[in-house]
Amino acid sequence: MNKFIKLIVVLTAFILITSSTGIADELVIKGSTTVLPIAQKTAEAYMAEHPSVKISLSGGGSGNGIKAIIDGTAQIGNASRFIKQKEVMLATGKGVYPVPFRVALDAIVPVVNNKNSVADLTLDQLKDIYLGKIKNWKEIGGTPGKIVVVSRDSSSGTFGVWKNLVMKKERVIPSALTVPSNGGIVQAVAGTPGAIGYVGLGYLNSEIKAVRVDGIKGSEENTLNGSFPISRGLFMFTKGWPKGETMGFISFVLSKKGQSLVKEAGSIPLF
Repeated sequence: MNKFIKLIVVLTAFILITSSTGIADELVIKGSTTVLPIAQKTAEAYMAEHPSVKISLSGGGSGNGIKAIIDGTAQIGNASRFIKQKEVMLATGKGVYPVPFRVALDAIVPVVNNKNSVADLTLDQLKDIYLGKIKNWKEIGGTPGKIVVVSRDSSSGTFGVWKNLVMKKERVIPSALTVPSNGGIVQAVAGTPGAIGYVGLGYLNSEIKAVRVDGIKGSEENTLNGSFPISRGLFMFTKGWPKGETMGFISFVLSKKGQSLVKEAGSIPLF
């Protein structure tokens, strides 16, 4: 009988230890597609250093990332903008207190098709293009042709920053082609000669052409010195002050090694 009781105690302890370890070792991260490359780079490195940890990543936009930590479906919500007041109210109404960690800086760069001759636009011209007031490239010194406006969906943090800094909170033309990710913008602009879009710095590549804003190139240097007018912070939010592996991962992203991976991912490190 004593042996049987001891066996039960041992098995119970084993179940408790393994089940608690499983919870602690699984980390779910959701949200911004702009922050996603940072999360991917740092998650791979973190899991290599901590083999027992499993990190699950997905995009879906900044709004979905913040919603995920409020609903408890993720430990970390990536956002390419700061949390909105209505999201704070929703969270606190549910007893959740989101904690922001700025993990990088970024520039939102207007992009056009490689065949487009336009290389520089003012903030006012960008606004008028996205309002639908400027409809043809010839109006701003380009080769004649219809402008195809490509934008992000409303759950996107990139869209939110663009709306505030470029549109001054005015509405983007309803006929704009709406895509759910930075990658979608790249694909649409690369495949459409008359298209214009905007992406985070880490998504610039040879398939598209970056456009200067008011004569200033979207770059790490110009973001850090404050001269590029469409810049922002990138964030990871947690549900309350992080603990366990959540704290471990956030600390890693903010470490010297983590910030070097931020740079590798195409964003701008904090130091």
